[in-house]
Amino acid sequence: MPSAAAGPVEVAPPAKAAALPFAGISPDLYPTEDDLPYEEEILREPFKLKGWWRYLVARASAPFAKRAVIYERALKALPGSYKLWHAYLRERLDHVRPHPISHPAYASLNNTFERALATMHKMPRVWVLYLTSLLDQRLLTRGRRNFDRALRALPVTQHDRIWPLYLRLASLPACPVETSFRVFRRYLQFDPSHAEDFIEFLVSAERWQEAADRLASVLNDDGFRSVKGKTRHQLWLELCDILTKHADEVAGLKVDAILRGGIRKFTDEVGKLWTSLADYYVRRTLYEKARDVFEEGVASVMTVQEFSVVFEAYTQFEQSMLAAKLEAAEEDGAVESDDGEKGGKKNKVDKLEKELAACWLNDEDDTDLRLARFERLLDRRPELLSSVLLRQNPHNVEEWHRRVKLFDKDPARQVATYVEAVKTVDPMKAVGKPHTLWVAFAKMYEKHNRLDSAEDIFKKATQVNYKAVDHLATIWCEWAEMELRNQHFDKAIELMRLATAEPSVEVKRRAAAEGDQPVQLKLHKSLKLWSIYVDLEESLGSLETTRAVYERILDLRIATPQIILNYAFLLEENKYFEDAFKVYERGVKIFKYPHVKDIWVTYLTKFVTRYQRSKLERARELFTEAVEKAPPHEKKALYLQYAKLEEDYGLAKRAMNVYDEAVRAVPNTEKMSMYEIYIARAAELFGVPRTRQIYEQAIESGLPDKDVMVMCMKFAELERNLGEIDRSRAIYIHASNYADPNAHPEFWKKWNDFEIQHGNEDTFREMLRIKRTVAASRSQTHFILPEYLMQRDQRLNMDEAVDTLTRAGVPQDEMAALERQLASGPSPAPAAAPSTSTTPANRMMNFVSAGVEARAESSTQQTTANNEDIELPDEESDEEDDVQIAERAVPEAVFGELGKRAAESREESSNAQENNEQQLGALERIKRRRQ
Repeated sequence: MPSAAAGPVEVAPPAKAAALPFAGISPDLYPTEDDLPYEEEILREPFKLKGWWRYLVARASAPFAKRAVIYERALKALPGSYKLWHAYLRERLDHVRPHPISHPAYASLNNTFERALATMHKMPRVWVLYLTSLLDQRLLTRGRRNFDRALRALPVTQHDRIWPLYLRLASLPACPVETSFRVFRRYLQFDPSHAEDFIEFLVSAERWQEAADRLASVLNDDGFRSVKGKTRHQLWLELCDILTKHADEVAGLKVDAILRGGIRKFTDEVGKLWTSLADYYVRRTLYEKARDVFEEGVASVMTVQEFSVVFEAYTQFEQSMLAAKLEAAEEDGAVESDDGEKGGKKNKVDKLEKELAACWLNDEDDTDLRLARFERLLDRRPELLSSVLLRQNPHNVEEWHRRVKLFDKDPARQVATYVEAVKTVDPMKAVGKPHTLWVAFAKMYEKHNRLDSAEDIFKKATQVNYKAVDHLATIWCEWAEMELRNQHFDKAIELMRLATAEPSVEVKRRAAAEGDQPVQLKLHKSLKLWSIYVDLEESLGSLETTRAVYERILDLRIATPQIILNYAFLLEENKYFEDAFKVYERGVKIFKYPHVKDIWVTYLTKFVTRYQRSKLERARELFTEAVEKAPPHEKKALYLQYAKLEEDYGLAKRAMNVYDEAVRAVPNTEKMSMYEIYIARAAELFGVPRTRQIYEQAIESGLPDKDVMVMCMKFAELERNLGEIDRSRAIYIHASNYADPNAHPEFWKKWNDFEIQHGNEDTFREMLRIKRTVAASRSQTHFILPEYLMQRDQRLNMDEAVDTLTRAGVPQDEMAALERQLASGPSPAPAAAPSTSTTPANRMMNFVSAGVEARAESSTQQTTANNEDIELPDEESDEEDDVQIAERAVPEAVFGELGKRAAESREESSNAQENNEQQLGALERIKRRRQ
């Protein structure tokens, strides 16, 4: 293989190529017959790139040595062709890549790059290829020099392609540190925004001084923007770490000023900065200065989280100081014990010198002091934490109270805390009740029997402009209660009189001119003050002064219903009844419902109790006025009280009128209970028959369906007790419109029992029909049943009726007649009368007696009864067979209209049967009789 520096190889004419030997060149590199067209072309035009490039493309699969000969010949003819040089260098790099860097091929490659740069020194890609190859070969010196050549040869706009490679060279472990520093410094001159890379390199190289200087310069540059996304706070923390952890290696920077500047600038996260500053002084062995920094930190942080960081570091510092002192003391003790074993005059002299020098000013054994400091720090934690919370919000009243409780055993500290609190808290911005601070402050003095100081505190507290009038009123009330606790009654009344005094017109005019109306001008309308004032007057004053206070409260229109009642009770206790009633009158005129309710009830009760029937007309007027002003849901109690008045001292008829008016005035939800009371009172005063019209009125008054049903049941029971069976049944029929069989089975059960006891077959069947009708009308689904199902339901209903009559004690012969009548449908039964031996002649058909039915001894049919309803004796004596029971006909007047309708129905049925038989043939009549 020819050397790369030997230049192009001379080629013999193609016709004689095989015959002309070339010394030093392998015959394999000679042009072949296939190369003749390309050789002829480049001989004709040796300075055109097209012919050479076509030749190289055609020999793309040839060995690199042969292609290198072609490249060398082409570059000799065209030394300024960038395309040829770039392709040649790329192929040379690919060729040497499998070889180790000590292979001679790398020297030839570097020589080729040098020859290429003679003409290609302005091409950055060539430089990049060359410099990358030098980095791979780890030729640091040659690489550094070529990097400098590249930076000098290329324009500045293309330096960004060279510097990343140059920084790679500077970051190599084999590169001298000084060289790397110089490279990074030059790079920062080119691009100052990458100062973080240089700082990271300095930190990795442990060049703390320069790293701190660079970080400080970056932080001082307001226009600096981190390319790695770091915040200025993070950069501050990095600088703090360098300054504190390597304090002995960093000089020339004002560490204290730098860190305090960061604390002032980054107020949201200053806990770490305070600990870093203290750590700096600890590493400088300035322990007292570090302690001062910790104290300043815990006294200035604003959040609990930052306080926890600083306080934890502070406790660790004190604990480490104590541990170090204890270890030093143990070591000194061990040394002294060793010296004692050795003995010697010199040790005795040293010991004597130490004893002479032992003085409290020169005491090196400060273990107790350090222990006391550590314990004191732990004890102060609640106080320091309270300070942090108060720095967050100095107007937090509850936090001030909690802070005072921390000094329960130190009254002086409590006083100082209260003084600071009342000076700091702004009542307009306070969170909580600021007046409680003044009250607690005064009570503390009272607790220590310093009443004069407590009064001074209350006096100052009354001059503060609070946000609400109630706060100022509480101050006056607490002041008066303190005087009462100390038996100063006259002074307490005087305080209340002073507090409730109305400001003068001049004071009001001045406040209006200034535009700021303090709460002191509104204090005279405080109900809390007047309530305590009137209590004091009632307990300690006279009746005249107490009445004057009450009258003043009413004049100011700040009275409450309770004050009205208290005033009236006071007058009643002193026998001023008419004045008390006048107070009630004023109360009912001032207040509206629902506040006036208690006043009305008390007024009416007291008036009726006092005058009874002597002033009955006036009482009636009061009740009338009360019920007119009362809302519907409040009228019931007043009407009952009114009716009670009429029953006790008036007329019963007027009482009934009151009840009648009440049932119309009360809301629907209370009408039922009101009607029950009305009915009960009417029955007691005028008898049971008087209640009939009340029942009728209640049923027609628009009560809810459930209440109407209940009222009808009660009405029906009343009529049944009076013997009015028809009226009772009519009421049940009317009530059935409101009773759903599925929802109200108790109603139908009661009607069923009523029909069993007082009804007959027709009435019972009518009840069942009504029940089915009501159930069908109230159901949501209707079915059209086939005819045979309807007939089956009819048979089932007939069976049910027969069973019911059987349980009621109807004889079986009558039951058979009923069965025949039901089976015959609308056609009447035959005219044949039942046997007279079992049925009396004067007894009405289809009527079931409510009493005991007599049976003849000769009866051949035995009646069956329901054993569950009627208990029959298990055995019958022989003597009972001989007893003859007389039968008596029931008067027709008992049956009323029911008997008349039964007789008429029988006559109509008999007539219709006769007519039908006349119209039908004989055969049909016989068939029907058989059925």
